[in-house]
Amino acid sequence: MMLLDPDGSAVVPVCRFLQHILDSGGSPNTASAYGFDLKNLFEFFEEAGTGWDDFRPAVALDFLGWLRKRPSRRPAQRLGLAITGTEGRLLSVATVARVLAAVSSFYEWAIIAELFDAENPMRRQLDRSLAMVSERHRPFTGGASRQQPVRRQIRVKLPLRLPRPLALPEVEALLNSMTCLRDLAMVLLMLDGGLRPGEVLSLHLEDVSYGHRRVTIRKRDDHPRGARGKSRQERVVDVLEPRTLDAVNRYVMRERPSQSESPFLFLVGGRGVRSCDPLSYDALVRMFSRRLNELGLRAPEKTPHALRHTHATLMWEAGMRELALQQRLGHASPESTRIYTRVSDSQVRDEYRAALAALQ
Repeated sequence: MMLLDPDGSAVVPVCRFLQHILDSGGSPNTASAYGFDLKNLFEFFEEAGTGWDDFRPAVALDFLGWLRKRPSRRPAQRLGLAITGTEGRLLSVATVARVLAAVSSFYEWAIIAELFDAENPMRRQLDRSLAMVSERHRPFTGGASRQQPVRRQIRVKLPLRLPRPLALPEVEALLNSMTCLRDLAMVLLMLDGGLRPGEVLSLHLEDVSYGHRRVTIRKRDDHPRGARGKSRQERVVDVLEPRTLDAVNRYVMRERPSQSESPFLFLVGGRGVRSCDPLSYDALVRMFSRRLNELGLRAPEKTPHALRHTHATLMWEAGMRELALQQRLGHASPESTRIYTRVSDSQVRDEYRAALAALQ
């Protein structure tokens, strides 16, 4: 994996950094994302007429302003929808924040590799206000821990977005529209098991235990189409809804190519030359968007991952504890699970009803 300049020559520091990501166990998708983020940085250097080793905090401020005016070349999301105006669509705030984080990681590496002899241009400082947030995760040793909250001085503010679960009528309409057992099985694994799309596509036949009614999520990087789970933590997910594993079993027995020697559970299928190939993430997205389009439900936020949001929201509203939900979803941090508590906080709702009753 390489980054090339306009003349076709390799940008050596970035290429070495990308190789370091792969050597340290990062996925090819992660290295690719860093490569595209750093491409923005070196395009800025090309326009500014400066070199990467002259990057300082003052120049980083100019880079932030340059990013905020940068037009986006990608559609709004995987379904192909885009919002355009008179001047086109700019990079989102989340994209800008990700680019700044990639630049910070690149210069941290360059300092360790002794290629950059100054401090990291994306300066970090101890954030005492963040440490006072009551809901923030705290280390066991408290203030004595070295894991103190820090914040980059050059940053953008990100909105705290809520997860966007599907409504129950939309879920029922989606399930009733399924005519392919493979598609139904994948949707139910995400809806009833809370699996990520990449985790579903990475499943092997041996990962499904019908007798114990559970699915084992393993860390694998061998999918030929690049699908992979986000988390490095393996876990066991109980799937107690009878319809889910029943759909998986019927797919394996009736639709999955019997002549296939592939260990992967979900294959392309059909009668084509690629029938025994593992299904790709893009194929899953196209299937999902096509179904929603036929039902008239297509929207930017309705992606396959929304099924996982739907599962987590339903489990939280049904009374599942935060720690148990965190383990089920495979979140490394409790802060990732806590976003679902903002969707429907039962305590806030109960106190609101009590307050209304007191006013009447």
